[in-house]
Amino acid sequence: MFTIIDGLKIEYTEAGTKDGIPVLLLHGWGSSFDVYKGIINALSDRCYLVALNFPGCGNSETMKSPWNLDDYCNLVLKFIQNIGLENPILIGHSHGGRVTLNLVANGLINPPKIVLLDSAGLIPVKTKSQKRRARNFKTIKKVLSLPIINNFSGGLLEKARKHYGSADYNAAPPVLRQTLVSLVNTDLRDILPNIKCPSLLIWGENDTATPLSDAKIIESLIPDSGLCVIEGTGHFSFCEKPYQANAILREFIK
Repeated sequence: MFTIIDGLKIEYTEAGTKDGIPVLLLHGWGSSFDVYKGIINALSDRCYLVALNFPGCGNSETMKSPWNLDDYCNLVLKFIQNIGLENPILIGHSHGGRVTLNLVANGLINPPKIVLLDSAGLIPVKTKSQKRRARNFKTIKKVLSLPIINNFSGGLLEKARKHYGSADYNAAPPVLRQTLVSLVNTDLRDILPNIKCPSLLIWGENDTATPLSDAKIIESLIPDSGLCVIEGTGHFSFCEKPYQANAILREFIK
């Protein structure tokens, strides 16, 4: 199914029972609502579940210019209004969790509960290796961007981007690359104490994209929150051990 928001064709899906508990699922960067198939199946007997695909994901159109976090939040608010979804519980994985945190902490939405699955939202502390790679790329970019060199570089700057950039960065088209840079440099920790609703954190023990240390910080800052760690899993903990994650979700969403 599709809806039009600010001229963009946005894909979404729905499942469950219309008179059930309303739930909105927001996926992570470069993913789609397909990642939520297991959760949707687990909750469809008690919930009315809606999941959208962010611009550039699934069959949703890509935005024409780079977005920031507020743009994603505005999209979600307009989507909720467009389809008439009333007071949903929010479930967000990774980037979807970052959007959820910003929406709720800034009082843009007041959900009964939220669920954060290996959520983004904090600027992680870079390792020495990551800092060294960033310095190296900045130096190379500065040199190759000089007019006298740029005319003869033969695409060397793009090759450097591919070498030093993350997999998510390299896989994205230019407009999404610029969007990603804006998002990963947004830190929400100062506003997290504003979140007052019950908040469940489900995290992979071995998550390297949004490490468990981030989860502990988020839990310490949100007053009514609890953290469940799923052993032996990474950034997609709810997919790697679905039975365990779904049991926790079913207990939280009654």
